[in-house]
This record gives sequence, structure tokens and C-alpha cells, in this order.
Amino acid sequence: MVQAMNAREKGELILRLRGIGKQFGAVTALEDIELDVHAGEVVALVGDNGAGKSTLVKVLAGVHQATAGTIEYLGKEVTLDTPGTALELGIATVFQDLALCENLDVVANLFLGHELSPWRLDEVQMEVRAWTLLQELAARIPSVREPIASLSGGQRQTVAIARSLLLDPKIIMLDEPTAALGVAQTAEVLNLIERVRDRGHGVILISHNMEDVRAVADRIVVLRLGRNNGVFTAESSHEDLVAAITGASENSVSRRAARKLEVTGDEK
Repeated sequence: MVQAMNAREKGELILRLRGIGKQFGAVTALEDIELDVHAGEVVALVGDNGAGKSTLVKVLAGVHQATAGTIEYLGKEVTLDTPGTALELGIATVFQDLALCENLDVVANLFLGHELSPWRLDEVQMEVRAWTLLQELAARIPSVREPIASLSGGQRQTVAIARSLLLDPKIIMLDEPTAALGVAQTAEVLNLIERVRDRGHGVILISHNMEDVRAVADRIVVLRLGRNNGVFTAESSHEDLVAAITGASENSVSRRAARKLEVTGDEK
């Protein structure tokens, strides 16, 4: 497995996976997975469809239970048997569908299920906390009383990420946060991810977009056919990443790079 050192100084080790496996009947979805996540870093999980990325995230979110291996959280071995257990420990997940209620406003979505004084809602305090959190994240939300249905894709992603931060988790997992977003909205979400990292959270980012990954990730972990297939930094070449993802060093990306090198050589 390819290893590359991270240029950023690593914070406290939050999460350590060793030998994680997951089987669905006769199908092996994950086998001998290793992963470390430190405070204040973005770890990108990349791989082709069926590589095991979503399954691994669901194991960490408590949706699926690993059939092999150990999960250490803050130095102690833990069992993530339910989504509630993962949340209580401090592992929050923002899935691709965001799970937002479009008919409710930003405040209601942020505190859904975690309302302040639920028997007599403290609307004022919830609104103050919502504004404070969104301002800390430099979020571009016009009003916390705006219905989710009227927000853009990037703004909805911002609300979903902000909601995950309300319980002050140690790790936030983002499943394809920039999928189907435009250029400006993608830039907004990537900036938000950097701000979340700067707050000291560990971020696990799943994405198929290599440019987005290289823009914010401190380490890039490649999965292939349910196994680890390399650890890279943002400085690693695009050809090496594609080779690790596809399992073939000879591909259109490497051929294009070779042709470009030949043209540059001829010009010299």
C-alpha cells in the first residue's frame, strides 16, 4: 500500500480502525480496512462505485455493524451498534440526501430532534444559537427564518453541516457534499469544510470529484474492491490516484500525461 506523509501537523488521534471487515451473507463488502483520523484534518475517502466507501461510513455511523476488526475512539475500543451510539460518542454524519425538512425554516431544521425546552420551545434562544453558529462558519444564509425550500443547494448543504455541529462532535462525515452543485456553490461548501477543520474537528469526506478532494483534503485514502489501496496527499499526481482507484497504471489519464510530457520534451 502506498504511503505518503501529511505536510500538515496532525492533532490528537480521534479514530483508529484496524482490520475492519463487513460481510452481507456471502458478499464481502469490506476486508481488513485501516483508517486513522486526527483532530483538525480532512481525510478523503475515494474509490470507484462498489469500492466500499458508503459501507465504511455506515459502519462508522452505526447503521451497519462491522463483522471483523476493532474501532478505537479517543484511545478506547468502542462498539458502534446504533446511530444513536455514534452520535453520543461524537461521530456525526451528513448523508447525501441531507435529510432536511423543506417546509421548515433553518432554525427548525438545525434543532430538529434537539429542541431547547421541548415542552415549551425557547424559540429566541434557538434563533440566537443558530445565528451564532452560522456566523462562526461564515455561512451565506439570508435569514434563519427562511424555509429550506427557498435555499440553494450549497446553502442546504451548509444547514446540514451546521446541524451536525450543534452537538459538538469530534468527527463529521460528509457523503458527496458537492454532488450536483454548481461551481460557486461547490466553492462555498469547500470553504465551509476548511472552516470546520479549522475548528478542530476531524472530517471524513467522500467524493468522486478529484479536484474537490485535492482542494481540501490533508490525506486521501483510496479504497478498491473493499480494501485499502493507497494513502496519498493532495500533492500526489492525478495519474497515481487514478491508478490506485482503477487498479490499472495504464489508462487515459496516464497516456495523456505521457503525451504532454513528450510534447514538452520536443519543445525543449
